Formats: sequence, C-alpha cells, structure tokens
Amino acid sequence: MKKALFALAAAGTCALSGVASAQTASNVTLYGIADAGIEFATHSPGGNGGTAVRVSSGNMSGSRWGLRGVEDLGGGLKGIFTLESGFDIDTGLSGQSSRLFGRQAFVGLQGGFGAVTLGRQQNALYDLFGAYDPMGVGPKYSLNSVDSGFNGRADNSLKYTGKFGGLTGTGYYSTGANNNGEVPGNYKAGRAFGAGLAYTAGAFSVGTAYDQTQSGTPAISDRAIKRLAVGTSYDFGPAKVFAGYRWMRDDGVATAATAAARNNVYWLGGLYRVTPALSLTGAAYYTDAHESNNDSWMFVLSADYAFSKRTDAYLNVGYVTNKGASNLGLNGAGTAIAGANQTGAIAGIRHRF
Repeated sequence: MKKALFALAAAGTCALSGVASAQTASNVTLYGIADAGIEFATHSPGGNGGTAVRVSSGNMSGSRWGLRGVEDLGGGLKGIFTLESGFDIDTGLSGQSSRLFGRQAFVGLQGGFGAVTLGRQQNALYDLFGAYDPMGVGPKYSLNSVDSGFNGRADNSLKYTGKFGGLTGTGYYSTGANNNGEVPGNYKAGRAFGAGLAYTAGAFSVGTAYDQTQSGTPAISDRAIKRLAVGTSYDFGPAKVFAGYRWMRDDGVATAATAAARNNVYWLGGLYRVTPALSLTGAAYYTDAHESNNDSWMFVLSADYAFSKRTDAYLNVGYVTNKGASNLGLNGAGTAIAGANQTGAIAGIRHRF
C-alpha cells in the first residue's frame, strides 16, 4: 500500500512539474479599457429639436477586454493569439454587431521575420494611422468620425506584420471580409486586401497605406471601395504636429444602382504637453466630396489629464459644418442632421487594465 501511494505521489509530482514547465514557457495576459462619458450634441437625428444629452461609451478609446497569449517554441519562434471583445460600457452589450470577439480574433506564428496570423484582424489603415491622427483615431471626435475605414477590420484574413528598425510593414488578404464569409465560385465577392509602410527616424515619422474591399454581392463583385492614405508627424518634445491626406473611391458596392462616389480628406493638428499629466490637442478635418457640394469641416479641441499611468479624464469639444446633404457628426457619418452644423462636448474618464 505504501509503495502504491509513493508511486501515485511521484506521478502527481511529475505531472505538476510538467504543468509548471508549460506555464513557464507560455504567457496569457488579460487586458482592457473602460471608457465612458457624458455627451451633449446639437442637431442629432431624432428626438425633440435634435439636441441630445447621453451617457456615451468608447469616446477616446473603444471599451474592450481581451486575452493575449504567447508561447516560446524555441529557436526564436513563438506561437501567438489574441481574442479581443468590444463592449458598450453604458449598456453592457457586446460591440461590433454583438460579436463576442468582434475587435480581433487571430492566431499565428512570430519570429525574426515578423508575424503571420490568421483570423479577424485590423486593416493596414487601422494599424498605422493612429500615429498620424492628433486624436489617435479614437472612436469619436477623430479621424475615425470622418471615415470609419480607419478602424476597419476583416474576417477570414491572412496577415503579415514586420518591424525592422525604424521600418514597419503590414499586409493582409481576406477571402471574405464580412461575417457572411467566402462565396463559393466567386473569389472576388467580399474579399479585401491592403498593405502599408511606416518609417520612424527620431522625432519624425511618415506612413502610407492602401485598403480595398470588394462588394459582397456576387453580381457586382468587381465593384470596390478603395482608400489610399498618407500621414506624417514630428515630435518637438513638448509639442507634436500631425498632417495627413486620404483618397477614397466607392464604385457603388451597396447595390447595382448605386453610383460611384469619390472624396478626399485632409487633416492637420497638434498636441502640446503642458505638464507630464496634462496634454492639450487641437485638430481640423476637411472632407471634399468630388463633383458635389456635400463637403464638411470638423474641428476638435481636447484636454486630457492623467491621474496615473492607467486612469485619465478628458474633455473634448467639437464643431462640424455640413454643406448640401452631408450628415457628418462628431460621432461619425449619420450622427448629425443632413446639412446642419453640429456642436458637441463630452467629458469622461478612461481606465486601462
């Protein structure tokens, strides 16, 4: 009996040793952001007189939680994965059309060559242009408000990302960019692809990216939304300046009757660090609609105060001018009454964990 108990204890010790060894070789991190505020916005669609006062989630950063894992496979090779879930903190509902891991969900390999990953992933515009928007391509009051393609993601994608000194490169190909997936017999329907390069040397940085998404309707799968963007920034120390340009052509991917549309977006802004805790940001975004008067301007002023490395409070004030049928709002297209100007302000708090 004693020998049997001794053998069982030895086996248990070996098993625990194996588990400990596996835990040492791999690492899983829980992380996230909780961001909420109170917003006031005029000329909002619906309601009495179009003025809205609301609790708003995901203002400076999209509220999210995620799991990020890495395992050392030896020889400089690592297995990696990310599962990232967006949510509205004001209601507790899942974001990205109620997906569990709607922000990101991928697995892959990483080494000296870079990283190759498979799953639902960010496009090249998303990866690179947070560095060139004064507002960091936040969900609202930012470049993302002007064009949500800067927060684009693609399902069913194969992606490469590499960083070599000051040069960062990324590229992806999706066989079906939306959750309807691939269309048998029509490889163009719903596919998406893009690539980008960014170069940083000291205080200076410049980057460019291209993104294209085909219509998911097989009959018009040759039609696409195409974007090309260029951005730059320079950090003077206490101050940093940003500028950029984005070209877009939409061939009419919604229906066969939809006409092609083009527009250009230009932006300029700056950040000033008053103290290590307090920073002030100002930005202007201009949308020039091709062959129409549906143009718009968006102006944003922001103050951010960091209580710690994880918790900060912010105040954003914005103003949008719309011409013609333009309905751009501070929270994106369609969040202002067409042709009306919008004034808005939001005060909130953000915590990272």
